[in-house]
Amino acid sequence: MSNEKRPPGGRPGGGHGGPPGMSMPAEKPKNFKVTFRRLVRYLKPRSKRLTVVFLAAILSTVFSIVGPKLTGNAITELFEGAYGKLQGTPGAGIDFGVIGEILLVLAGLYIFSSLFSYLMQYIMSTVAQDTVYDLRQDVNKKLEKLPLNYFDGRPNGETLSRMTNDIDTIGSTLQQSLTQFITSVVMLVGIIVMMLTISPLLTLIAFVSLPLSLFVIQPILKRSQTQFANQQRSLGELNGHIEEMYTGHPVVKAFGHEKKAVAKFEQVNDELYEAGRRAQFISGIIMPLMTFIGNFSYVVISVVGGILVTQRAISIGDIQAFITYSKQFTQPIMQAANIANIVQSTVAAAERVFELLDEPEEQKEVAAVSLDRAKGAVVFEGVDFGYGEELLIHGMNIRVKPGQTVAIVGPTGAGKTTLINLLMRFYELNAGRILIDGLDTREMSRSSLRHSFGMVLQDTWLFNGTIKDNIAYGKNGATDEEIFAAADAAHADHFIRTLPDGYDTVLNEEASNISQGQKQLLTIARAILADPPIMILDEATSSVDTRTEIFIQQAMNRLMEGRTSFVIAHRLSTIKDADLILVMDKGNVIEQGTHTELLEKNGFYADLYNSQFSEKVAI
Repeated sequence: MSNEKRPPGGRPGGGHGGPPGMSMPAEKPKNFKVTFRRLVRYLKPRSKRLTVVFLAAILSTVFSIVGPKLTGNAITELFEGAYGKLQGTPGAGIDFGVIGEILLVLAGLYIFSSLFSYLMQYIMSTVAQDTVYDLRQDVNKKLEKLPLNYFDGRPNGETLSRMTNDIDTIGSTLQQSLTQFITSVVMLVGIIVMMLTISPLLTLIAFVSLPLSLFVIQPILKRSQTQFANQQRSLGELNGHIEEMYTGHPVVKAFGHEKKAVAKFEQVNDELYEAGRRAQFISGIIMPLMTFIGNFSYVVISVVGGILVTQRAISIGDIQAFITYSKQFTQPIMQAANIANIVQSTVAAAERVFELLDEPEEQKEVAAVSLDRAKGAVVFEGVDFGYGEELLIHGMNIRVKPGQTVAIVGPTGAGKTTLINLLMRFYELNAGRILIDGLDTREMSRSSLRHSFGMVLQDTWLFNGTIKDNIAYGKNGATDEEIFAAADAAHADHFIRTLPDGYDTVLNEEASNISQGQKQLLTIARAILADPPIMILDEATSSVDTRTEIFIQQAMNRLMEGRTSFVIAHRLSTIKDADLILVMDKGNVIEQGTHTELLEKNGFYADLYNSQFSEKVAI
């Protein structure tokens, strides 16, 4: 699938993909340093809170690190007291008062550690959410300023992924991984210091096990990563196949390809099973091997520590504390390695967000002139336009009088929709100008310009809400009477009232609980309610039946009285009564006039019109 969906917080295709305790290779940013510095700038306004987070993380970790040492002191006190009593040493015995004091101090340290940990997480969660909030605000403001060609040139899923998944990734990393990284570094340094203070010799033994573990698991890790990559590829392929078969289920049924679809599913599913089985088996070997090497290290430390105890070079409590530290020694290293990988993915996500924020914006309005209520005179003077370097429209000149109905016809790709986009100023002209009531559209505010237009497009757009809300979208503060009147004018009132909840019927996310023709009727009702001075109809009746089309055409004729209207039509029989017909081909208006005048010319329009009634079409 070319536009593969990403689940929140995951890779395309879902799944977790990675051996336990180890990270998969992260997506790497193109320019780590620049993006990282830019991301840090979002944290600068919260530098004071971050300082508190760092201090709380350090104190929380330090207090927890001291714990095993104090526990060891209590064990030593207990052992020496009991041993002295057994030996019959005068005055020997277990001093429960000293042990009690140690335990009280220990309890206090753990309480303080928990409190500082809570404080760290609480403040960091607010910092992370505030940062993500600012990012979302910036992206949302940016989307409002981007020209239409940005959205035309990219899949919607990509933009949504940058605004949701990528920003969520940044938020999760800030909230969890940043504090984990701080605590991991502090814990690693603290553990090493504590181990060295207890016994440099035992510390050396503990250090030897680390490169040994890495040496043993490195080849296994490489093989497991290969298998996990295969698993992710198969998972993505399987998800893509399921999505295609689900969305295209009627087509699969119609062509009798059920067995072929099932066979394809079984093939990919078997590949996923095999890749997953191998990946899990190979990665499952890592932890037992690390545990074995770790246990071997513990045995050596215990033996050497026991010898040192017999030589009175170290206390038994210190041995207990050292073993605890040695067990904790690898944990912060693995956490730091995982977080380093996560940071790579996070900076890559931030880079995608910043790429969106750096996109060129619409041209700024220099001296915006407001237009209260346009009369509807539209003039194109020497208009040149191209989506790239090559021009699509050359020197276009059109004059439309107020109240005229202008039909725009031509073959696919002739530039009909482009002309409308230029009229709405969705794109900027290369040369020439467009005038509304004598005012250059570039001197008008975009909101004022677009407020003068009402649009009914071939591709209907309705949002998740009631039918009443969707119609009322055309006018702020519309009354129920105005909504009902607009629906009645669009011949939608009857079908709406036959629904169980009438105007309060809730349309689902894709408005699939009503027919395509009914959707079109609602969009027409919305345009009627808006009551704009200029109407744009792009194949507005393409999805309704012939009888309904006649009703809508009558309603549109009443609506267009006294208004300038631009009608894009493929069925030329629907625009016979237009005041002006513009015939377009390859971006240029090659003919213009009334229906009768164009037929008399016996040119391009006449060929288009007569081809509707031809029994045979040459291929």
